[in-house]
Amino acid sequence: MDDSTLRERIEGLVAEERRLLDESVGKGPDEARHERLQELKVELDQCWDLLRQREAHEEFRLDPENTSVRDENTVEGYEQ
Repeated sequence: MDDSTLRERIEGLVAEERRLLDESVGKGPDEARHERLQELKVELDQCWDLLRQREAHEEFRLDPENTSVRDENTVEGYEQ
């Protein structure tokens, strides 16, 4: 996946996240929506991490194709 495709994927995930959040306004808890929002959070974190890896490789003239999606425990374990 190249950088532009990855950015498009991020934009799509963010749009879905916003749509789900907008739909939830004024409504009670929804387990399915909550689970999907949690999945989106993890997938977004993985996409952003991959994009950062690719940009770092490009900056140091390394092959950005030598990057990979890191698992949920890794990306969710990063400190801000």
